[in-house]
Amino acid sequence: MTQVQLQQLQKQLWNIANDLRGKMGADEFRDYMLGFIFFKYLSEKSVNFANGLLKDEGEDITFLELHESNDEHVPYIEAIKTNSISEVGYALSPSQLFHSIAERGRQGEFILDDIAATLKAIEQSTLGSDSADDFANLFEDLDLNSTKLGNTANDRNELIAKILSHLDKIDFDISNTESDVLGDAYEYLIGEFASGAGKKAGEFYTPQTVSTLLAKIVTQGKERLRSVYDPTCGSGSLLLRVKREVQDVDMIYGQEMNRTTYNLARMNMILHDVHFAKFDIKQEDTLIRPQHLDKCFDAVVANPPFSAKWSADPLFLQDERFSAFGKLAPSSKADMAFVQHMLYQLDENGTMAVVLPHGVLFRGSSEGVIRQYLIEQLNVIDTIIGLPANIFYGTSIPTCVLVLKKNREHTDNILFIDASNDFEKQKNQNKLLPEHLDNIIGAFENRQDIEKYAKVASLAEVQANDYNLNIPRYVDTFEAEDEIDLDAIAKQLQDLEVNSQATDKVIADFCKKLGIDSPFAEAK
Repeated sequence: MTQVQLQQLQKQLWNIANDLRGKMGADEFRDYMLGFIFFKYLSEKSVNFANGLLKDEGEDITFLELHESNDEHVPYIEAIKTNSISEVGYALSPSQLFHSIAERGRQGEFILDDIAATLKAIEQSTLGSDSADDFANLFEDLDLNSTKLGNTANDRNELIAKILSHLDKIDFDISNTESDVLGDAYEYLIGEFASGAGKKAGEFYTPQTVSTLLAKIVTQGKERLRSVYDPTCGSGSLLLRVKREVQDVDMIYGQEMNRTTYNLARMNMILHDVHFAKFDIKQEDTLIRPQHLDKCFDAVVANPPFSAKWSADPLFLQDERFSAFGKLAPSSKADMAFVQHMLYQLDENGTMAVVLPHGVLFRGSSEGVIRQYLIEQLNVIDTIIGLPANIFYGTSIPTCVLVLKKNREHTDNILFIDASNDFEKQKNQNKLLPEHLDNIIGAFENRQDIEKYAKVASLAEVQANDYNLNIPRYVDTFEAEDEIDLDAIAKQLQDLEVNSQATDKVIADFCKKLGIDSPFAEAK
């Protein structure tokens, strides 16, 4: 599929979402829209898999032509189900396929109960199999009885039937193994819903350009990865972006605290054709209950919630992730706690890249102690990259990327890159463009001083700055035209003084007419 065709598909999907969402907010309707797209994907994958089996057996019939009520067809359907569960991780009957239900909806039938039963059947088909954890409660956010879909059951049925009918007409072209059209369209919608969801968007989505930057950093010089991990994986887009940058990733790991977003991440993996045996996404609070603590990873990436609150319980000083530092990140700002956690799970030869608010570079107290330990004792901070302000949904603050390595090649310096002015201003927020990414990655790979953009600072220089990593201390972006004109400032101050004296006189004359003392009488 060409880029033009992909854009047309994205437009079709967004128009469906925009026309049908009614009074729901973007983040609410998202669960339905993306859930039904996922259901369509599972159905089409089932059809392709079943048709392949039937063709291999020399049968001149398609899966959609099989009927559960036909005794001659039942053995085929059961055999296909058995093979489907072991190969693709779930099973559907012909009557449960997306197209079959959408067609009944077009005929005016009541289909809500059929949809609910089918989604439940998908989950139950995996029980006792290796894919059970990946499909458990996957559709729990699709509440077909919600009054937000309509006041009556018939109203809700009519709306859902319309959604299914529209989606049924779109060819996702999943038979093309070289194409990831559906996955791309899915990611596109996640991004659009994130834009509409405002502050809530930060819980589940990292802008593609930022994901690409982190992915290129952690895969630099590598063609494959044994593992990649994101402790705050949101919708999983960042993990998938890392997968795209190499030929293969043996295993993808992630953890997400929000239940709805956790379901979204699992759907996103499956939609991008990541086999159920090749990803392990868990739902829990990473800092309090980490689910993969026994593992280390080739690549670790994250966009944690900025300055989130956490318990900072003193008991964590006995936790191996934090104990060596002697200090915990403050309860009001968990940023450094995520850094410590990620570093603990980084392989000796791995690379870690994390997006954080600028404050982690210079804040004092316990964060300053942790930062100094990372530099002075562990020497793991490799690169600091300053990003533009207002490139994330729901916040306008400037951010930075910290790149950490346990086995650094450049042990006597830290690279600073100031990309804060590299963006295109758009309607609601700024955007990194491909050429901006090229500039950053070029500077990261070449590791040389670039005037007003990059600086290779010695550890001695960092130490002289009391381990303050604020980028302007190292990258001089001062422009000549910004030089202070002292004569002009003196003239402005003189004008202000004259104006002030004139104002004082007016007030004094007014007070005299009123027969009261002027507040400036003593001054005169």
